[in-house]
Amino acid sequence: MTDFRGAYTALVTPMTKTGEVEYEGFRELVRFQIVEGIDGIVPLGTTGETPTLDENEEEKLIKIAVEEASGKIKIIVGAGSNDTRHMIKYVERAKRLGADAALVVTPYYNKPNDDGLIRHFEAAANVGIPIIIYNIASRTGRNIPVSLMQKIAEIPNITGVKESSGDITQMGDIIKEIAMPRKTSAERFWVLSGDDSFNLPLSSIGGDGVISVISNLVPAKVKALTKAALEGKINEARAIHFELLPLMKAAFVETNPIPIKQALTWAGLPAGPARLPLGKLAPSSEALLKKTMLDMGLIK
Repeated sequence: MTDFRGAYTALVTPMTKTGEVEYEGFRELVRFQIVEGIDGIVPLGTTGETPTLDENEEEKLIKIAVEEASGKIKIIVGAGSNDTRHMIKYVERAKRLGADAALVVTPYYNKPNDDGLIRHFEAAANVGIPIIIYNIASRTGRNIPVSLMQKIAEIPNITGVKESSGDITQMGDIIKEIAMPRKTSAERFWVLSGDDSFNLPLSSIGGDGVISVISNLVPAKVKALTKAALEGKINEARAIHFELLPLMKAAFVETNPIPIKQALTWAGLPAGPARLPLGKLAPSSEALLKKTMLDMGLIK
């Protein structure tokens, strides 16, 4: 059984000023994450700008991630699509190239019904690699309620969920009704926060950690917060949470990953601009982000 407990980084995809993928910059970011002690990386997610990457770019990025991280930390590759046929191909690619799991988002725009969702995730699971569901209604237009999550979680190879519903009650119910009954079984169901600000509350009620955006910049701090929370050291975790809270807010002052890529650039790490249709930060947002980083000592 693969253990998916801990702190994972939803990696950005570095770009040049002309909008080309900076592959060696991506390699540098993966190495940075490993040195800083993160538990795993998640390339090709929302933060990685997957909607604007072509398949050739995606495959090269997965290969670099596996070359650098396989056997050292976990690799969860984004493999979602709103076309089930394409999703299957992406999950198969993740398996073929050596990922530990595939992250499969709820199909977006077409808003599938319950039967469609169950069959979509069954198709993913049939590939034969652990599947982590990505539940984020704000981007997909479709939440997966607890009653439906229970049915999907019964599918073999469905191993967990990245919960980005923003609803701590729903998260708690998933932990209580799905994850806790399976804690002693061979078929664990891992519940990871998809929002940095929910890392502490989710972990403190029985969740398993976070897939983080701000850990692109501060992986050791996010790992320390997650570790303390999972070990029940709530005072320690709380202190780190409040230390990082200004960055958690500033990193989402505009659409992710625009702010975190700017923050990485200021910090001297490979990031570059986001691809269109994501634009530049507004001056007021840029000022807030820069002040936050100055106040936290992340830049001078």
